[in-house]
Amino acid sequence: MQNMLTIISNALCRITGRNVGAQTVSELLIDLSEYVNLTSPAAPALAQTQRQPPKPPPVSTRAPAAPVVSVQAAPLASPGARVVASRSYADFTPQVTFDIKKCDLHRLEEGPSVKAEVTREQGLQYYRTMQTIRRMELKADQLYKQKIIRGFCHLYDGQEACAVGIEAAINQTDHLITAYRAHGFTFTRGVPIKNILCELTGRKGGVAKGKGGSMHMYAPCFYGGNGIVGAQIPLGAGIALACQYKGTKELCVTLYGDGAANQGQLFETFNMAALWKLPCIFICENNQYGMGTSVERAAACTDYYKRGDFIPGLRVDGMDVLCVREAVKFAADYCRSGKGPIVMELQCYRYHGHSMSDPGVSYRTREEIQEVRSKSDPISLLKERLLSNNMVSAEELKEIDVEIRKEVEDAAQFAIADPEPPLEDLCSYIFSDKEPLEVRGVHPWAKLKSLS
Repeated sequence: MQNMLTIISNALCRITGRNVGAQTVSELLIDLSEYVNLTSPAAPALAQTQRQPPKPPPVSTRAPAAPVVSVQAAPLASPGARVVASRSYADFTPQVTFDIKKCDLHRLEEGPSVKAEVTREQGLQYYRTMQTIRRMELKADQLYKQKIIRGFCHLYDGQEACAVGIEAAINQTDHLITAYRAHGFTFTRGVPIKNILCELTGRKGGVAKGKGGSMHMYAPCFYGGNGIVGAQIPLGAGIALACQYKGTKELCVTLYGDGAANQGQLFETFNMAALWKLPCIFICENNQYGMGTSVERAAACTDYYKRGDFIPGLRVDGMDVLCVREAVKFAADYCRSGKGPIVMELQCYRYHGHSMSDPGVSYRTREEIQEVRSKSDPISLLKERLLSNNMVSAEELKEIDVEIRKEVEDAAQFAIADPEPPLEDLCSYIFSDKEPLEVRGVHPWAKLKSLS
């Protein structure tokens, strides 16, 4: 089927002179119908045609999308002429307000807004960032299967709306710490793709100089990437304590998974954060499975947003970037106002297994994964919203996809060619501000130098 789509798309591209590149049957039908309408020698009334993208798949848990804004093609100079449609910025809707799903509340009288205002620029930015994370993770999957990436590797595809929605709601000067599924946040915190892939492949150009790997990546105001389940939660409270102590009005977003939600250190941290009213947003990314165990089998109570008990909480649709953005905005305002911490649960889904060593289909069915992909994919949801409200064109999104694919592929080639760090760098960066010192190697006669 995909080969047939490619053949027909290429033929249509040669005939029309346009970049078609249809990826699905529905996209191909749109391109074909548009070409037939534009080249038909019928009545002049047919020279103008309305193009509407396919309706998004029905999802019972989502609010209805805003009405479709139709777009008309420019009149033809003569019947039967071949036209390459060109659209200026003025053709698009600059801003749309969407209805979004209401959050479930705990110990809160009011919650986040049920409407999300999005500009065209914001929509394109969210789409590009989520698509980049998706392509980067798929490339990491490929490199791992080629044995270029080794060791632990936890992929984030399927959960892109969480990272992008959170970043859209806070400042770059705010702080963030997460668990070992950290590639997406490393990118949104400003680390280039090539430095992430270099780190995954253990190369000198990696964000941690090739020493950290998948679970240990860092950036300004980003504290990892932590390999011990739940260990980042008290660290996040400590970062929030530093924000409070310095009086900077900054906050810390502390993320953990549903698998870590039953740990004792979580509840100890909740208690301290509530007593000291720390500016900390505790976010449980509930992707439905802790390793290979479903949440129903692991927890007597799966209402993770209520786990703070005395701390207010929100349960959010984590597959909708706009729901996440509005909820985190609300939580950030709550924390900055001095009211203390807040707990959030983002209901999301990971497409890959727990890690690359987990095929991900022994404890769930392929049909379950495909159903989530078809009905609730975060990138597809945003794409349909943008297209159906005339905020972007399908061609524009295809061009972005092509750019991202090239950028990721170039970064992968750079990572493969980049050298591994030399042995003499093994002990460097133990301290940040010390004079060079000698470190004993595996035996007393092996001396390595540590540079700050």
